[in-house]
Amino acid sequence: MSFSENKKASVHHVVIIGGGFGGLYAAQTLAKAPVKVTLIDKRNFHIFQPLLYQVATGGLSPTNISSPLRGILKRNKNIEVLMGEVRNIDPQKQTVRLRYREINYDSLIVATGARHQYFGHEEWVKQAPGLKTVEDALEMRRRIFIAFESAEKETDPKKRQAWLTFAIVGGGPAGVELAGALAELAHGTLKEDFRNINTKEAKIILVQSAKHILPSYSPSLSAKAKASLERLGVTVMTGTKVIDMNNRAITIRCGDEVKSIRAKTVLWTAGMKASAMAQILAESTGAALDKAGRVIVNPDFNVPGTENIFVVGDLAHYAHQDEKPLPGVAPVAMQSGKYVARLIKSRLRGETISPFRYWDWGSLAVIGKHSAVVDLGFLKLSGFLAWTFWMFIHVFYLLEFDNKLIVMIQWAWSYFTSGKGARMITAPGEQPSIQLEENSSSPVPFEV
Repeated sequence: MSFSENKKASVHHVVIIGGGFGGLYAAQTLAKAPVKVTLIDKRNFHIFQPLLYQVATGGLSPTNISSPLRGILKRNKNIEVLMGEVRNIDPQKQTVRLRYREINYDSLIVATGARHQYFGHEEWVKQAPGLKTVEDALEMRRRIFIAFESAEKETDPKKRQAWLTFAIVGGGPAGVELAGALAELAHGTLKEDFRNINTKEAKIILVQSAKHILPSYSPSLSAKAKASLERLGVTVMTGTKVIDMNNRAITIRCGDEVKSIRAKTVLWTAGMKASAMAQILAESTGAALDKAGRVIVNPDFNVPGTENIFVVGDLAHYAHQDEKPLPGVAPVAMQSGKYVARLIKSRLRGETISPFRYWDWGSLAVIGKHSAVVDLGFLKLSGFLAWTFWMFIHVFYLLEFDNKLIVMIQWAWSYFTSGKGARMITAPGEQPSIQLEENSSSPVPFEV
């Protein structure tokens, strides 16, 4: 059924899969449109991913950077939120299948994001957690603080040093920010907390396969970021690949040299791989996928061969601007989600809109408490001024006022005291996800 035909028949139903930046911005753009919107996500909250590294290092609590989806959208009466996992899509019947029900759609927006890429070594997942979800961040936090607690009890100097050695794989913005925060934690926040170890002896090693960290930044800012990390005590190893790992050490190769580093804690921020929803789309629509598993889309984010299925954000391979795919960053997800929502509204009115164009407002990464790098294209900043700019931008994009206020207070406290209050060690699987079966009055566990 075409857009115009459906307009005459009934209220146009837009189903959005994923409550991240792309899905949420699409839903908000459709809030006052003459459509019904159903937003489906495996979790009942939106997480501000750029600050996950602060949860992992104890600077912020997950609640500081998350917002309940129902709370965000409660005033938009044309939007319903469902907590569930989509198992299948049927383009012919125009339905999405959840575990407990089937939902019809007129337009479908898929915005389920990406996960970390382990480059064919999926066995490394257990050894080196990534940093894409709040569960990832809590697992990192658990491992980081268990390492210090284990070192405090260890009497063998070599084993103690292995507990105090942290290897971070991936020198993009997430890896750089995680390394800086971890260095400040070990060399500052925790320095008086233990009696049997000197946390200043902790080694933080950042391993990057490319020749430079922050490879998408200008060479000058990349060099300044490296210098800032080294001042914090981080060992930056560029042109170096991890070729093996276990629960005691990682094996790296730099040129022709291969060596092993005893490290009990390995954290992963390298590479990107599309979520499992890409494979579902490929099987149901015949969509082509790129090497990272992302769906190759048309200039309007439409899945080739379909009229009404769109893919936005990290899940989309969009190469219609400057002949290279758009990066997997939050601004791309925000802008693409808003664009597709506007496109749907215009089609319902029988109108067209101008082609999509991504506006790159710049890149920024923080390195510790006083330093950051900001690349706005026409302006490049580093040091304290860049750090101030970084703080302002991140607070601005937090969704709820209470989160903005709490994060500003937490950062102010941390700045003047070097304190990090969210340093709890939590057991994995403490809060299992649940799903409600149709016509059931009690929750049943399910695997996400």
